[in-house]
Amino acid sequence: MKAAITHAQGEPFKIEEVELADPKSNEVLVKIVASGVCHTDAVARDAAIAPLPAVLGHEGSGIVERVGEGVTTIQPGDHVVLSFAHCGHCENCLTGHPTVCETFNDLNFGGINDDHTHRLSQDGKDLSTFFGQSSFGTYAISHERNVVKVDKDVDLALLGPLGCGIQTGAGTVLNRIQPEFGSTIAIYGAGAVGLSAIMAAAIVGCKTIIAVDVHDSRLELAKKLGATHTFNGSKVDVVKEIKAITNGGTHYAVDTTGVPPVVRQCLQALRPLGTAAIVGVTPEMTIDVHNDLMAEGKTMMGVIEGDAVPRVFIPQLVEYYKAGKFPFDKLVKYFEFDQINEAFEASKNGSVIKPILKIQQ
Repeated sequence: MKAAITHAQGEPFKIEEVELADPKSNEVLVKIVASGVCHTDAVARDAAIAPLPAVLGHEGSGIVERVGEGVTTIQPGDHVVLSFAHCGHCENCLTGHPTVCETFNDLNFGGINDDHTHRLSQDGKDLSTFFGQSSFGTYAISHERNVVKVDKDVDLALLGPLGCGIQTGAGTVLNRIQPEFGSTIAIYGAGAVGLSAIMAAAIVGCKTIIAVDVHDSRLELAKKLGATHTFNGSKVDVVKEIKAITNGGTHYAVDTTGVPPVVRQCLQALRPLGTAAIVGVTPEMTIDVHNDLMAEGKTMMGVIEGDAVPRVFIPQLVEYYKAGKFPFDKLVKYFEFDQINEAFEASKNGSVIKPILKIQQ
């Protein structure tokens, strides 16, 4: 098979031939049709958060070619989306929170499969797997529990980002903070994750949906997807403006930027008893716990992968899309597989919100 290999930290992707072992018990072999390009892939390449060399990619969609022994819920010919790896048997997995699986980091960033072996190799040397799938290749092997069967009536190439970025934004709103009908919410960062959160807020009927970004083009798109108000954070005092239009602050906030000053803004622009969900990868920062949280009874929480159970949540998002309530197709631009480095650059410089690689027809 062919795969885009990250040989060393910060190096461009190189599409080369690699070997893929047969699926083992409870595993599924998927012919990858497309894969979303996510910020996490860029971090993995540039910061080496997974062992290198590796085949990255964690928003894959494709068609099942073969299943291993013991697979009962997936069969050849199924259209599927691949999502994050989780053990399926720890307390968090068993109580419906696989995004905080006790072995999440090992399974997704450790470079090996569940049984601590590799499926990918090149010239006799092992290659690391990423997020239990490595979807930057023409084929991938994933555990059955990470494979989500989806509707064959929807363009399969579009669906890959549902496995991570889109799921993260929408799930943070729909699964975790669950805003009430008529409530107010501010979304900081109008990239793929933030815009997905905006569409989710519109689904539940938030009265005021505020988008904050520094790119006017993204704010214009946010309006089309459900935002009632937009603010360019480089031009206005965001906290002052939000408190003015919400009579004291929003009930809820979602930060997708991970930028410390923006995280502080999202807390400061909450009304008393407000809740902020932080989903952006945020460096160490200082928070005035008394003034920004305790004094007004505010809540600050971290959310991973939208607190979703992918095999339940992703089909729900597909149904919302089919009903015209979740038009995430407005976020994407397609690139051919050999344009992977161009796709990453477009994502990095903000010219494209959600690049999707067409791996094969």
